[in-house]
Amino acid sequence: MSKFFICICRHFLLLSLGMNIIQSVLPVLPVIQIILSILLVAAILLQQRGSSLGGAFGSDNFSSAFHKRRGAELFLFKFSIGIAILFVISAFLNILA
Repeated sequence: MSKFFICICRHFLLLSLGMNIIQSVLPVLPVIQIILSILLVAAILLQQRGSSLGGAFGSDNFSSAFHKRRGAELFLFKFSIGIAILFVISAFLNILA
């Protein structure tokens, strides 16, 4: 089932994007994935922790659940989501090509 799905996706990708675009992206794709992974790790590590260690062991920690992101924290949150989406798309392109 998964090989069939990959074959169908590859066929659709080749028809929609064209063979020239895919062949030009393939040599650069590993470099793009490395850069995206470094940016994703940095964006995740720069985010503040809102919860304490006690929440991991079952104690109640309701103060961190009602936290509103603002400013740079909101930017880092949205940036990490965007980079994660780009990383997943590049991983799918690497599988399909």
